[in-house]
Amino acid sequence: MSREIDVLVLGGAGVDTIVYVPELPLPFADSHMVPAIETRAGQTGDFVALGVHALGLRTHHLDMVGEDHAGDLVRALHRDQGVAFTEVPQPAGTKRAVNLVGPDGRRLSLYDSTRAREEDRLPPETVRALAATSRHAHVSITHPCAYALPLLREAGVSISTDLHNWDGRQAYHEAFAYEADVVFLSAAELADPEQTMRRIAERGRAEVVVATAGAEGAYQLLDGELTRIPAVTPTTPVVDSNGAGDAFAAGYLFGRLSGEPPERCGLFGAIAGAYACTVPATGADVIGREELLRAATP
Repeated sequence: MSREIDVLVLGGAGVDTIVYVPELPLPFADSHMVPAIETRAGQTGDFVALGVHALGLRTHHLDMVGEDHAGDLVRALHRDQGVAFTEVPQPAGTKRAVNLVGPDGRRLSLYDSTRAREEDRLPPETVRALAATSRHAHVSITHPCAYALPLLREAGVSISTDLHNWDGRQAYHEAFAYEADVVFLSAAELADPEQTMRRIAERGRAEVVVATAGAEGAYQLLDGELTRIPAVTPTTPVVDSNGAGDAFAAGYLFGRLSGEPPERCGLFGAIAGAYACTVPATGADVIGREELLRAATP
């Protein structure tokens, strides 16, 4: 069977309004003067898709978007970046969020919960058709992607997901955590990251679990052994942490799908994540293949 797509990304298409604030948490006041407020397309699925595409992997993105201005921004982003995009109508409108970004690059994200309906589904025939020609699927934890997981399993593609700042307890994340072959998550909300990582591996299908820890690097659980992925120092000042986790996932998947060993995959992820921290969230700049490989050369 021909596999014409290297990475099929499901979900995570949307629009963010970026607000740069003087500090986080933001003190209560009637008003604040801020240096910038800008709305642009790009949420987790968009940035993973852009990231793996920039690294030379044949990429296709599938998600629900609305017939609204936000949807137009999402469509334009994919068109301008050359990323294939299959859209399913979203009656509730395109997903949107507000990201407050502090001077040190930390962020606080506010998601609009009205942009989805319980009955929303990605059409099974569309998922099956795209999965049949894909090597790998990266599944965002946005609704309704969990319902596509059994279809991806039937198609025989490998699966990755990013649980983001899961606390290890919320039941919603478990379908993703236990059905993916590669699981990414942030250690930020975990009281015991290693315990959560091992539970994912023991209860699910994961061959590898990677927990990112910001400036401390990341941790990789593979074949029962926990190892540390050292952090990479950005080459220019850190301005924004938006998209760093998505960039890490893209770099890691590039290494994995290129047949690199796990430690090399981790290095690629760390380089891509560090690069993302140097780019303002108001843009859609991601690291390219040549630059990543150059940075990974001793």
